[in-house]
Amino acid sequence: MTSLQNRVALTLSRPDFDLAFDVSFPERGITVLCGPSGSGKTTVLRCVAGLERGAYGLVRVQSNVWQDSDTSFFLPTWKRPIGYVFQEASLFEHLNIRENLEFGVTRVKAASARKALDDAIALLGIQALLRRRPDELSGGERQRVAIARALATQPKLLLLDEPLSALDQARRQEIFPWLERIRDELGTPMLYVTHSTDEIARLADYVVVMQRGRVQCAGPTAQVFASVNSPVSSGDEVSVLIDGSIKAHDPQWNLMRVDFEGGTLWISDSGLAVGKHVRLRVLAKDVSITLAEPVNTSIQNHFPGIVESTPQDAHPSQALVRIQCGQTLVLARVTRKAIALLNLDAGTRIWVQVKAVAVMS
Repeated sequence: MTSLQNRVALTLSRPDFDLAFDVSFPERGITVLCGPSGSGKTTVLRCVAGLERGAYGLVRVQSNVWQDSDTSFFLPTWKRPIGYVFQEASLFEHLNIRENLEFGVTRVKAASARKALDDAIALLGIQALLRRRPDELSGGERQRVAIARALATQPKLLLLDEPLSALDQARRQEIFPWLERIRDELGTPMLYVTHSTDEIARLADYVVVMQRGRVQCAGPTAQVFASVNSPVSSGDEVSVLIDGSIKAHDPQWNLMRVDFEGGTLWISDSGLAVGKHVRLRVLAKDVSITLAEPVNTSIQNHFPGIVESTPQDAHPSQALVRIQCGQTLVLARVTRKAIALLNLDAGTRIWVQVKAVAVMS
């Protein structure tokens, strides 16, 4: 069961909206704040960091209170054990990378600061960059340095404000594994702001969707993705996330088998070891339905399920069929004509066919 020990509650007036935010989020993992521009995501991060102070504030991280308006307590920014990573790395151009990193930990008085810096350098794989100047680095390398600098202060909470938005797709893919290492090896909780559905699907353990200063919905990532009219994916991006583990490889066909609570999927072999946990994304447009077990079909992935509901999709001709496959929920986008012809109602036993699967992590 996920522990929601961290809590942030804030009220703050802005010209375009009034922030009213109250969310408890896991004490470990990546909590993503998403929503349209101007919804208050960065404002929340700035308040957590102590850079802004609203009419009311409660900030509690791992049982440590940094702000509590009820007791008039406010811990200044310089005393809050946070790391902050912005869209741009903001490195000192006249210093090399080693000097940039050492400057970043000068405010840390703990005897362990030097080891924390060395550990951050190793964790993010930037040893070979230490003698270079910032202008000699790629965008992805600069952001890895910025993240290492934030980690070197031994933060209790890492704040990341669209850290990948200035990078192209290739550089984003380069950064993802390092963020996952921070989450999995250090256990440092992160508040992560992004507009990217791909970043949410790959990185998030918990999602908070904001709209004009209000929390539209919050919950575990798979739950938010699979909700009706999900605010994190729409149109062709409507999808579910499936957690599974690799159980076998088929070297003849370069495939690997992923088992999940409800079935099995064969996907392209990416070289991951048997036993490795993976998160898969299945788009609703890549799922079809039959009433009998498929035979003589090119679609290799199929498993039984039970129709939960058939809510209306964005276009009146279509529906999103919610299907329970064991403990896993799958979405299929079909026409309402198909719903009628197959006589699909809640409780109908069907077979699910999955045409494509994306490995997120």
